[in-house]
Amino acid sequence: MARILIIEDELSIQKMIEYDLKQLNYEIDSALDGFEGYKKASTTLYDVILLDIMLPNMNGLDICKKLRQEGNEAYIIMLTAMDDEYNKIKGFEIGADDYVTKPFSPRELAARIKAGLRRKGVSKNDDTLYYNDIKIVQSSYQVFKGLEKVDLTLKEFELLVYLVINKGRALSRDQLLNKLWGFSYDGDSRVVDVHIFKLREKLDPQAEVLRTVRGIGYILI
Repeated sequence: MARILIIEDELSIQKMIEYDLKQLNYEIDSALDGFEGYKKASTTLYDVILLDIMLPNMNGLDICKKLRQEGNEAYIIMLTAMDDEYNKIKGFEIGADDYVTKPFSPRELAARIKAGLRRKGVSKNDDTLYYNDIKIVQSSYQVFKGLEKVDLTLKEFELLVYLVINKGRALSRDQLLNKLWGFSYDGDSRVVDVHIFKLREKLDPQAEVLRTVRGIGYILI
C-alpha cells in the first residue's frame, strides 16, 4: 500500500484527513510541526506528502523547496487556506505537484492523491510493505531503511517479508525452515539462526524489534 505523510498543524484537520485516508487503506504518518514534518519526510520514503503552507517552526514552502533540493521524489500536494495566485505559482516553482485550497472535500483530496499515485506508477494495492522505517518492495526485491537501500540476499529478503507479514506472532524455527527452505530441506537446521543473525546485523543490531523467544523461535514486534 502507498505511504502518505500529513504535515498539518490544525489537529482537527489532520485527524479528519488521517481518518478518511485510513479508510482507503493507505499507510499514514502525521506531523503537527513543520520541522518535525521535514525530519520525517527527509528520513523516510513516502509516496505522497500532504503539506500545509502555514506551519510553526518551518513553513510548507521551505519544506517543499528543501526536500526537492535533496532529491526527494514524493508527490507533494500543498494544503492551504490561501488561494491567491502568488502562493500557487510559488508552490509549483519550488517543486509542488498539486495544490488544494481549504476547505476541501475528502473526495476531492482522495481523487488528487489517487491521480498523483497513478502518475508516479504506484498502486494503492501494490506489493509494498512497511514496517517502522523499513520499506519493502516485493516485486523488485528492494529494501530501504529510511532513505538508505539495504542489500539483502534472497533468503534474507524472504525471511524479512515473512516476519513482517506475521508481525507480533512468535514463529518457531521449524515453521520458518519449512516455509522458507521447504519440507525437503535436509541441511543444517541452524540456517535459520544464521539468517536471523545476519538480518539483525543489517536492520536491527540491538535486537530491539526482532527478538528471540526462548524455546520457540523468533518474533518481530
